Amino acid sequence: MLIDRFGRVITNLRISVTSRCNLSCFYCHREGYSAENELSVEEIGEIGRAFRTLGVKKVKITGGEPLVRSDIAEIVGVLNIFDETSMTTNGIKLGKLASELKEAGLSRVNVSLDTLDEEKYKLLTRGGELKKALNGISEAVSVGLTPVKLNMVVMKGINVDEMWEMVDFAREFRGDVILQLIELMKLPWNENNYYDLSEIEKELKKIASKVKVRNMQRRRQYFLDGVVVEVVKPYDNSEFCKACNRIRVTADGKIKPCLMRNDNLVDIRGLKGKDLISAIKKAVQLREPYYKG
Repeated sequence: MLIDRFGRVITNLRISVTSRCNLSCFYCHREGYSAENELSVEEIGEIGRAFRTLGVKKVKITGGEPLVRSDIAEIVGVLNIFDETSMTTNGIKLGKLASELKEAGLSRVNVSLDTLDEEKYKLLTRGGELKKALNGISEAVSVGLTPVKLNMVVMKGINVDEMWEMVDFAREFRGDVILQLIELMKLPWNENNYYDLSEIEKELKKIASKVKVRNMQRRRQYFLDGVVVEVVKPYDNSEFCKACNRIRVTADGKIKPCLMRNDNLVDIRGLKGKDLISAIKKAVQLREPYYKG
């Protein structure tokens, strides 16, 4: 079992398999670094097995965009040793790959979808085709990669007015799709688009039949008529770090103990067996109780 200095048990691994992407969303922080030196399938499998041995229960495959890798089904296969193997994707290539990924052992997907307006989608993603993302969502539901979670980053002046339309869209899938409203992480270049989700939460609370607080970062799930809406508030949320059960591996093989820091990475590339286990344990002890920005 992996436990950090503050008693937090690490149960979830996020592993970036590429920093490449077929879109270019303006707010994206892209977990990982250069597109060069991506981990091989074998290296990913070695890392996955080590974390599984240490008690990690779930793995999420991230990027960049994971589906740009031609060997993504193989990657899913070597990571199909956890209780849940999921993926975050923009959905553009998901329509063609959903069935193959399901067969390889993928449990479910998160799909980034900030708007249902075709022109706005093209602007936000700098060229993406909305119909491909929507087809990817439909195919994911069809093959059983459920629940599909729609990640909608709510942005002032861009898509705040579309939130209820997105709720209705998720409702159409009759329980197979959960909508995640994500508060934009306030950074110098996007501060004008930051929107506090507190007011939206008040509205959701009024109409929800039930409100559930998840252990993970104290996220609230609002059970509306025919759909679940979850609110993710990473910015200025003391619970975000306090209840963190995740650890990350970058696309070039470095453990990232904390989401918001790049100054304490631990390089595990090339390590195996006891050396890899030891490096993972060392990295976990570098975690902090909260973000010290």
